Amino acid sequence: ATIHCANEKNYNHIIEKSIKAFQSWRQIPAPKRGEIVRQMGNALRKNKEALGALITLEVGKIRAEGEGEVQEMIDMADFAVGQSRMLYGMIMQSERPKHRMYEQWLPLGPVGVITAFNFPAAVWAWNAMLALIGGDTVIWKPSSKAPLTAIAVMKILWEVLKDNDLPEGILNLVVGNRNQVGEQLINDVRVPLISATGSVAMGKHVSRIVASRLGKTILELGGNNGIIVTANADMDLAVRAIVFGAVGTAGQRCTTTRRIIVHEQVFDDLSKALIKAYQQVKIGDPLLRDTLMGPLIDRGAVEKMQDALEELNQQG
Repeated sequence: ATIHCANEKNYNHIIEKSIKAFQSWRQIPAPKRGEIVRQMGNALRKNKEALGALITLEVGKIRAEGEGEVQEMIDMADFAVGQSRMLYGMIMQSERPKHRMYEQWLPLGPVGVITAFNFPAAVWAWNAMLALIGGDTVIWKPSSKAPLTAIAVMKILWEVLKDNDLPEGILNLVVGNRNQVGEQLINDVRVPLISATGSVAMGKHVSRIVASRLGKTILELGGNNGIIVTANADMDLAVRAIVFGAVGTAGQRCTTTRRIIVHEQVFDDLSKALIKAYQQVKIGDPLLRDTLMGPLIDRGAVEKMQDALEELNQQG
């Protein structure tokens, strides 16, 4: 596929559309916004298998993971529907006569969601479904490594908005590189909140830029996750947890298992069990149902992996 990337003019057009749509979307009662999100969840249900296959095709996840990610979107829609009727606020007693104090949640405006290639759909839904029931419009900048999934999701959900005679600009998509789109989005004072998923270095950059204009951030960043295996651990459970944590998405998740801290008494037994387990992991075409691990996202990822393996050998 060939994707046309947005330029500065396209970006500004999308932002203006989202601001205009926000003025009417925020006026719709939250339970009715929840009804729109319910319909979105149903639209995703109808397209679960096809969307899951597209995720697999684009980023290399196995079919079960691809479809599982679509299910996460559906689950978030279901959760948000209930939440749309629970935007409660406290009423507080005032010391002034004939005076009342109360807490009311107000929508922020257009919110930006920047997602990574490893979860090209689910992470957007975690943010967008809640933003929608809260009365916000959403601007999605997907990873340039995985734009097809984002385009497919938007085409499905735009139909729901259209069927309900809602204005363009409630859900927005802007595909482009970091300099032409990403930097504009995080610097834009018209976007009060940025949710970004990526590396720690990226998170520091986004946090600094958005904070400098007194915006808000939600950051989900890379990790260095360790599993601790004690002397009396259930070895079968430990092996399955380690392998699943390391093999899922070919080790490209922020939650991927990267270290094992193991008691010396069970070190040898665990090592043998892990080697045996890894020998049974079928690596190959992720579209085939019996494949357990697909490919890395691109050649750059392969090179980084090889460099890390070499460094491990040098460190003994």
